[in-house]
Amino acid sequence: MSYSLEDAKEIIKEVLEVYPEKTRKKREKHLGVYEEGKPDCGVKSNVKSIPGVMTIRGCAYAGSKGVVWGPIKDMIHISHGPVGCGQYSWAARRNYYIGTTGVDSFVTMQFTSDFQEKDIVFGGDKKLEKIIDEIQVLFPLNKGISIQSECPIGLIGDDIEAVSKKKSKEYDGKVIVPVRCEGFRGVSQSLGHHIANDTIRDWVFPKADEKSFDTTAYDVAIIGDYNIGGDAWSSRILLEEMGLRVVAQWSGDGSIEELMNTTKVKLNVLHCYRSMNYIARHMEEKYGIPWVEYNFFGPTKIKESLRTIASHFDEKIRENTEKVIAKYQAMVDKTVERFRPRLEGKTVMLFVGGLRPRHVIGAYEDLGMNVVGTGYEFGHNDDYQRTTHYVKDGTIIYDDVTGYEFEKFVEAVKPDLVGSGIKEKYVFQKMGVPFRQMHSWDYSGPYHGYDGFAIFARDMDMAINNPIWSLTKSPF
Repeated sequence: MSYSLEDAKEIIKEVLEVYPEKTRKKREKHLGVYEEGKPDCGVKSNVKSIPGVMTIRGCAYAGSKGVVWGPIKDMIHISHGPVGCGQYSWAARRNYYIGTTGVDSFVTMQFTSDFQEKDIVFGGDKKLEKIIDEIQVLFPLNKGISIQSECPIGLIGDDIEAVSKKKSKEYDGKVIVPVRCEGFRGVSQSLGHHIANDTIRDWVFPKADEKSFDTTAYDVAIIGDYNIGGDAWSSRILLEEMGLRVVAQWSGDGSIEELMNTTKVKLNVLHCYRSMNYIARHMEEKYGIPWVEYNFFGPTKIKESLRTIASHFDEKIRENTEKVIAKYQAMVDKTVERFRPRLEGKTVMLFVGGLRPRHVIGAYEDLGMNVVGTGYEFGHNDDYQRTTHYVKDGTIIYDDVTGYEFEKFVEAVKPDLVGSGIKEKYVFQKMGVPFRQMHSWDYSGPYHGYDGFAIFARDMDMAINNPIWSLTKSPF
């Protein structure tokens, strides 16, 4: 650490001084310092952001459409409401997929009911029915439709459930899923994940129960990997080399058929706990399918995770797993030998969503780097409990950190690298701080798996050791 436990507490105290008393009392509950041995990071989470204070969160619609449902490639996802939400979420993430866009895959296309004033006044049910009819004519190879409701839908009371049932019956039982993910629901995109999971449970799994599927003893599903830059493919390679059969990917490069297949697997391997733990728990309760978390960032965590997954299967899989680990050791050694001397001792501050504020820490440590501050945009208490297994004593922890707070923390701590989102990227670069966009890998990737670790190491080196930093002078 580049500062002590007491230094960290003093930094937080100084950052809070600018706020009015009422705001300060609220925000100080969300900022803390991890102390070794404690079962939690000591910050409050999953509560509403303070109005007027810059937040980096998204909404429930973003959590459902942008994360869980949007990457399902052979379905069409209608943004039901005004055009703005659909436009903003149009191909915003790099969820790579195999297929022909506009024919049998639709992830990077945008469908919206484009609400106008008259639709607010008279309702949009009839318009929604017409859109579904047009979709069936224009895109006959689609395997299903989801209706992602925007804020006005919940306010005016459009009956999207009735429309879904009517049109599903009309089109021979086609999967049409109404998702009540209006942006005003909940405190962040996290509730959108939960709502989306529940719609899979209620509208997809009942149809899955009617289908037969030829299973094997080694069937697994990758849950909570959105194939950013090819991450799910990188993970799938390792699982298949172990001897497992991956029958579903949720949701990156995933299909509606794969969602249905999942109710028959032997194990669900869960990457993004925050977005998909709900459906994993449901499958465990209803179908008796166990689930296990895994982390494929960096060789240390990859090795641990491969062995944990293998422990759920027989000796053959466990032996194969050791062969896979040995196979990639030369690549790991070469990557570490090349990049660790250039990155040893460098410090990092993170602020991201999902699992990344904790999962990527091991990858940085494999390169000799130290994470001195981390936090979640929309984490819950159980996320911060899990984070205690990754962070060191004295690490600054911040929940739903404001733009002001994050800037001041970086000014005080002076990390060698910041990893966060696109809204923060240019602020910190103008401050003269190297930055990596850790939501979509700054248009690089994959970062999962052994191949991904080599790319990760190269990207961190390029960010920190770029000669541009010696040629520019920050006004800060």
